[in-house]
Formats: sequence, C-alpha cells, structure tokens
Amino acid sequence: MKKVPGVVDARVNFGASKITIVGKRLSPAEINRLGAFDDIRVVREDEERNAHFWLGNRQVRLTALSLGFLLLALLSQGLDAPSPLTIGLFLLATVVGGWETARKGFPGLLKLQFDMNGLMTVAVTGAVAIGYWEEAAVVAFLFGVSESLQAYTVAQARRSLKSLTEWAPREAAVLRDGKERVLPVEEVAIGDIMRVKPGEKLAMDGVVVAGRSTVNQAAVTGESVPVTVEPDSEVFAGSINGEGALEVRVTKRAEDTTLARIIALVEEAQEQRAPTQAFVDRFAKYYTPAIILLALGMALIPPLVFRAPWFSSIYDALALLIVACPCALVVSTPVAVVSAIGNAAHRGVLIKGGLHLENLGSLKAIAFDKTGTLTRGEPVVTEIIPCGEVSEREVLAIAAAMEARSEHPLARAIVGHAREKNALFKEARDFEANPGLGARAVVEGKAYWIGSPRLFEEMGTPMEGVRRALEDLQERGRTVVLLGDSREVIALFALADAVRDSAKRALSQLKRIGVDKTVMLTGDHAVTARAVAEAVGVDEYRAELLPEGKVEAVKELRNTYRRIGMVGDGINDAPAMAVATTGIAMGGAGTDAALETADIVLMADDLSKLPFTVRLSRAALRIIKQNIAFSLITKFAAVYLVFPGWLTLWLAIFADMGATLLVTLNSLRLIRIRP
Repeated sequence: MKKVPGVVDARVNFGASKITIVGKRLSPAEINRLGAFDDIRVVREDEERNAHFWLGNRQVRLTALSLGFLLLALLSQGLDAPSPLTIGLFLLATVVGGWETARKGFPGLLKLQFDMNGLMTVAVTGAVAIGYWEEAAVVAFLFGVSESLQAYTVAQARRSLKSLTEWAPREAAVLRDGKERVLPVEEVAIGDIMRVKPGEKLAMDGVVVAGRSTVNQAAVTGESVPVTVEPDSEVFAGSINGEGALEVRVTKRAEDTTLARIIALVEEAQEQRAPTQAFVDRFAKYYTPAIILLALGMALIPPLVFRAPWFSSIYDALALLIVACPCALVVSTPVAVVSAIGNAAHRGVLIKGGLHLENLGSLKAIAFDKTGTLTRGEPVVTEIIPCGEVSEREVLAIAAAMEARSEHPLARAIVGHAREKNALFKEARDFEANPGLGARAVVEGKAYWIGSPRLFEEMGTPMEGVRRALEDLQERGRTVVLLGDSREVIALFALADAVRDSAKRALSQLKRIGVDKTVMLTGDHAVTARAVAEAVGVDEYRAELLPEGKVEAVKELRNTYRRIGMVGDGINDAPAMAVATTGIAMGGAGTDAALETADIVLMADDLSKLPFTVRLSRAALRIIKQNIAFSLITKFAAVYLVFPGWLTLWLAIFADMGATLLVTLNSLRLIRIRP
C-alpha cells in the first residue's frame, strides 16, 4: 500500500484487526486486491461480528480438507491399495495442508527472511524430496492445526477488546425541528438534544438538561454501581440508563466520545511493543539463521565426513528445523500483553502499551497526590463543638442558614452536613460577605458572624474559652470555622478534606502485593498532611510542595527506588507524572488531559483499581517469563533429542505445536484476573 501513489503511510494493527492509511483514500476493493497475497481483506464491522471463525477462516477450511485427504491416504495404505494412489493422497494432504504456510514462507526464503513459515516450508519440501510422504502430510496438517488454534485463541483475546466497541449504540433518538428522529450517530451534531428512555444505552457523551435517573457507567469507568444523574450531570456514551427518562445535550461527536477514545487508545497500545517482546524479536532474528546453519551442518557433515546415510542425516536436519521453529517464543509476549490490556480496559483501567504494563508490574515505590487522589477534594464537617447553652442542632441550623447564601467550598460543606442531619433551615437576612474572612447575617432577629478565627480576633471577640479546643482541632489538621458575634463564640465547626473510602484499603493491598514504599506529596501545610497520611497509612509524606517540588521529590525517589509510579489527577500533577517511570491518572472519564498525559488511566475516581492493575501487570510479567522459559527449555530439550536420532518429524511438530498452544493458553489466563 505504501507504494500506491498518494499513500503517505500505512500501518496494520493485527491486535485490533485494523489498517490505518495516511494520504489517499483507498476503496475496500483496492485494499482487498493489495492484501490478497497475505489474505488480508476489508470487511464491515457488522459482517465481522456475524462471521463464524471456524467457517470463515481459510486456514481452518484447508486444514480440515487436508485431514480428509490424510485419512483417505492412511485408509489406502491399510488396504494395500496401489502405491501411486496412496502417495498421491499423501501429496494432496501435504499441498492442501501446507498451502498457506508455503504461500507465506517461499517469498520470505527468496528474500532470506527466515520466519516460522519459511522453516516449515523447507521442512515439508525436504520431507517430500526424500520420499517421506506420510511425515510430510502429517507435518503440514499438524502445523495447519497449530496455526488455526493459535488464530482462534488470538481472536478470543481480540474479541475481549472488540466487545467494548459494541457497547455504544450506532443510532440515537434526537430532537430536530420539534420532532424526535432516529439518526446514525455519525449524523448527530454537538448541541443536539438526545432522548434516552429507561433501560437504553447512551449513544453519545453529553450533559443532562432534563430528567433524573441512575446510570450504569461500567463500560467507561469499570464501576458497576450506578451513579445518580440530574440536570448538569455529565454522562458518557455506552452507559446504560436506569429507571428515568433523560434529555441530554450532546457535547462530543461520535468519534470523540470518551468510549471511542478509550477504544482508540487501547488499539494503539496493542501496537506498542513491550521491552520483552523487542528482546524476543531480536533473539529470534539471530536464533533462526543459527538453527538453519546448524540444520545444514547436520544434513551435510555426517554424510560427507563420516559417510553416514544421506537420507537419515537430511531427515534429522528437517526434524531440527521443525522443532527449533521459534513459534512459541514469538507469541510468548504479544498474546499476554493483548490479554492484559483488554482485561484492564473492561475493568475501567486504560494501559497505554506493553511498555507501561511491564513498568507498572516492576514498580518499587508509588507517590500519591493528596487532594482529589487520596482525598475526595471536597471538605466535609467532621465535628461540631457548641460553646454555650445552644444545642449542636441549633448552631448547625443557624450556620446553614447563613452559609446557604455563600458559594465557598466550606459553606457548601456546612449546608450539606445540615441536610444530612435534617437540621431545620432558618431564614437569614441582611447577608454580607467579608471575602477571605467570613460573613455576617441576621437570623431570627439576631446578628451573627461566621468565619475564620482571624475574623473574630479582628472583631475583638473574647477567645479564651475556645482557644484550647481551637488549637487541638488545628493540630489534628482540621480547618476551623467559628460561629458567634462580637461578644462570644457559640460554636466551632471542624472541617477536613474527606479521605476516600478506598484509599486506606488500596494502600494496604499495595503493601501486601510487594510495593516497598508509598509516599504522599502535597502542597498543603504539614499539619493537614500528617493527619491525612496517618488516616490512609502512607509510609511517608512531604508537605507544602509547589509543582516543581513534587517533580524534585519524584526524581529523588526514582534515584532511590529506580522505578516509581506517580498517581494524580492528570492535570496539576502532569509534570511529576511525566518524570515518574509510570504516570497514573485518577478519574479519567471526561478528563481529556488525563487521557492524553498519563501512561495508565483509572477511569473512575476509585483507588481500589490500582492494586488490581498492579496485580494484573505482575501476573503479565510472570506469565511472559514463564512463556519464554518454557519455550526455550522445550526447544533445547527437543534439539538435544535430534542428535541421537530419537526425534521424528511427527514428534517434532507435536513438540512445536504443543509449546505454542500452551504458551498461548497460559497468556489467555490474564483475561480471567479480576479486581
């Protein structure tokens, strides 16, 4: 395709079974013509979904036909039929079973590119040349079986990813000119109002403009617990609407939805080679020619030097070619990487390539941002201390009446707490805000002030009675809001950024699975940092850091532990995440910056996904190492059996096929790992 005038570049992603062509637009017919030699053809997505693997795969059909000819040949042999008939049937079984292999192998041999197809082609051709018709037919058939089963297991891993693409509907009900029209998602424009009935999937990203419901966002965030949505709530394509009807204003085109971008990024991730895969490819590059030279030596040296029989020497050389074929070694890494990345995507974790998968599995230390990562990023009331005769419920009602007029985060926390406690709201009049200090209002005919301790000190309010309680709360890292007037303080409200429910559990799980060091990096003052650090259980905390301070801290940790992860919100912490071995963003759903900057994205605001992802990465590393070790041990053991002449062509192909299938099935175990 690259040679076609007007085509700038072309890339095939086998993991996602997609081709990307840059430049001239080629028709499906042109692509099919160019891809015919390698049996690559373009199909519509719905055709592919409905295609039956065993019936639609040419390798499978030819292998089945080869089996038929092989059984007829063996029957002919058993019935003592004329020799030419038996040999002809064996040759038919060989040609049909080995057709796909030879079609790919011969061009490579002509270019001196020795891959597994080339090795098998030489082996089968050699067996026919020395008259081993039966062995040639069996080897061609068994290699066809191996290729078919391998293609099937890879298709299973690929299907795990492709099921993501089927989450979002292809049509949407949209209001146009006062009428509801069902349109293909490609025709839906930004700003259109989309109607979503109870139980339907959302076709586009958008913002709710009418209606209230619960929405299951598992396809995007991996979180199966439905979230409540109402006007101004953000919703994502692929989410399932609950019991209420919704009207949603579309904010992104079909190709830009969060789900579409997740799929695109996962597909790109499959194209990126893991370091282990790069090593295996380099190893195979030298290993294969070395085996060919060794086989050539086995075929020529014994007859020429030791006067051994030509036929047995060539036979042993062919057996060596087959058994030394690096099939299992070559598939040892990519199937594991595709399986792990696909599994993570289903659980709401986006891993952007084999490199990041391997890096995460080998992390020794992980640094965490505080606000929005270990904490919710929203203050909550932790304690109310009435100082006079007024009850806790009464002071909460007065404070909520005043703070209901303010937009400050601390004000919203007090109002939210009052709603939770069902405190009876009073009416506040003559509200005056004093920016940076607090506010004044009249409640039930009496003037009150609410705000920071500094506000009351400036008013000259006596503080002796509350000083001890105030200092105690501040030492525990609480932000304190006072309620009172110029004569007295009637209540203290202690607020803190709430620690995430999942943070402490996630950190203890990381310790259990072998992360040596956890560190919290924050711009907050030391007292607050210490309180949060103790609550979540990090090994160390560093407070009052500017963004460049976080970068220096990550560099220092990297020098000590070599491999370090940085978990943040994907925006403020981008510099520190870039310096870390692996940058991990929290809450990527709806955050373009997180999707772009991080190496790994936890789509939900859920830290419990981090230990799962580290476990998955470590399992992937373990399985890749198992696969490589098993492949090499099997090969060397089989090669050793060649020299005494104990290895037949049949055993050789069984050893090769068995190793390849076991390695592939071992890799597919990664699909089953769950949080």
